[in-house]
Amino acid sequence: MSDAATRCAVVALVGAPNAGKSTLLNQAVGSKISIVTHKVQTTRTRVRGIALRESVQLIFVDTPGIFAARDRLQRAMVAAAWNAIQDADLVVYLFDAQRQSPDAATQEILQGLGKRARRRVLALNKVDAVPRESLLTLSATLNDLASFERTFMISALSGDGVGDLLDWLAVEAPEGPWLYPEDQVSDLPLRLLAAEVTREKLFLNLHQELPYALTVETEAWEEFKDGSVKIDQTIYLQRETQKRIAIGAGGRTIRKIREQAQAELQALIERPVHLYLFVKVRERWIDDPERYRDWGLDWQA
Repeated sequence: MSDAATRCAVVALVGAPNAGKSTLLNQAVGSKISIVTHKVQTTRTRVRGIALRESVQLIFVDTPGIFAARDRLQRAMVAAAWNAIQDADLVVYLFDAQRQSPDAATQEILQGLGKRARRRVLALNKVDAVPRESLLTLSATLNDLASFERTFMISALSGDGVGDLLDWLAVEAPEGPWLYPEDQVSDLPLRLLAAEVTREKLFLNLHQELPYALTVETEAWEEFKDGSVKIDQTIYLQRETQKRIAIGAGGRTIRKIREQAQAELQALIERPVHLYLFVKVRERWIDDPERYRDWGLDWQA
């Protein structure tokens, strides 16, 4: 296929935490490349997923949710989201339709979109749980705050309406060569993707604020002749009390997390995985510039 026949667009997915950006990314790509949990502020870095629509390559950027940041990590996450908006050809703003109306934080986000996003569309998500009359009112309200080129009604979880959104994005993508090979679905290195899988299981199994106080690093990745892979990961926490909670009585909690992460990694890379988890305390990991470089975040944001 010649470059003249192809189109390519970088599409930023933005919105408040838990709007469904990661779910939409996975749905668009047709593969799980971004972690999804019921907790807010799960995505820490910009995750790129690559979808093809015939001769068009759509490069989706799943951004951290935009919210009022309280610490260095949160500031870096929000800065990454705004930077992705400025760098994108097209921006999809996701809004959870179940919220019914925009609050002050949403209005602030929409004002920022008006200044930074050259082309933007609105995707009302989770519409299957909201009456149609309410959706029309909500759409009108949001378009008054930031005039969008188009509005799409979708369910990122079921896929309803997502095809229409992808078709529109494909038509609007500028002409140009593809930036990634045809069979590539993400630019996330496998070591980082593996760490994200384990972090998702920690989010799902630990409660309260503990998941936000930890990070996961893939320390070693060893491949064997039989096709299997040995992965060593370290979970860093900020206090000794958090370490005890993460491990659980008799090691039951960390064993469950390891089993869940190992099963998903095996399905992801389609080969046997031997996953080993180590839990350590590092009080100031959140202020380590190296962590931010690994995530593609600006430590000085």
